[in-house]
Amino acid sequence: MSELSIEEEFIIKKLEENGGKLNYKELQTLCQEEFEGVRLILKKLKEKKYVSYMGVIPGYSAEIELKR
Repeated sequence: MSELSIEEEFIIKKLEENGGKLNYKELQTLCQEEFEGVRLILKKLKEKKYVSYMGVIPGYSAEIELKR
């Protein structure tokens, strides 16, 4: 697995702090003060097999789950 960016690490940390699952909208709110482009970052994390969610790009109602 490749190294993670600061943004990717931030998202993983937030998921860990919330039991490994967050709704996309909640995650977006947690990240909005730090950076933009949460959907793109989640897509990269899914490609690296760190997270899972339905579809290619998460929608507002998507559940983002940390893979362990």
